[in-house]
Amino acid sequence: MIVDCHTHLRCSQRGDLTEQHRRACQGVDACFVLAGLDNDRPGANDELARYIRQTPNAYGFAAVNPLHDDISAKALKTLKKEDRMVGLALYCAEEEFHPTHSRALELYEAAQEAGLIVFFHNCPPFSPAAVLDYAQPWLLDEIARNFPNLRIIIGRMGMPFHYQTLCLLGKHENVFADLTVHPQKIWQVYNLVMGAYEAGVMDKLLFGSGFPYAEAGPCIELLLGFNKMLADTHLPQVPREKLRSIVERDSLTALGIK
Repeated sequence: MIVDCHTHLRCSQRGDLTEQHRRACQGVDACFVLAGLDNDRPGANDELARYIRQTPNAYGFAAVNPLHDDISAKALKTLKKEDRMVGLALYCAEEEFHPTHSRALELYEAAQEAGLIVFFHNCPPFSPAAVLDYAQPWLLDEIARNFPNLRIIIGRMGMPFHYQTLCLLGKHENVFADLTVHPQKIWQVYNLVMGAYEAGVMDKLLFGSGFPYAEAGPCIELLLGFNKMLADTHLPQVPREKLRSIVERDSLTALGIK
């Protein structure tokens, strides 16, 4: 099974990419679709819900700002009733709220109760106004300690603070990281994968393309082709079966999605 765990329907530079996304989804068994930052958040979440209903292999993450949105248990249970709406996407750095703000802690409690996954999308590219202090993965340690049954995904390995992410992956059972692969950034991807391999947390990595910035096919080719590219170098290699395990991981089962 191939699950693309990081995609979007819109891009600030290219606008609505719904049809392109639908075509890209045909190349994978399932994909996660994150609602993005939008002044009309309810409208964006409604658009996402409609798309999920029309796309059988897509699973949705509604965008939430705990400082402004309804985060009651009732609201989250209503969201969970939507077909294949499985989680929440939080943009702490861009929306300038601390991940452990008191309102955010209330949200995590309600999400844990509702069985929703929380995807922390605190990753590049950052706007000039983004608060990098709030993007650091170590801030999620308190959340994982207080809500051990809450399933957490750290977007793009928590770049540029990926060493903090590796620590959290080894520390907490229900913390995962999205390895969003950029085919043009081979050295960066190599270091991320090698770091996870040496830390013994390869089983906590979830494959992602970051669509529309890339599509699943070229990302998979890059991952599986690492050792061939390194054949004439003295760089350490990651066993091919470990690379395949990222691409073929049944992320739905790993995250408890039925």
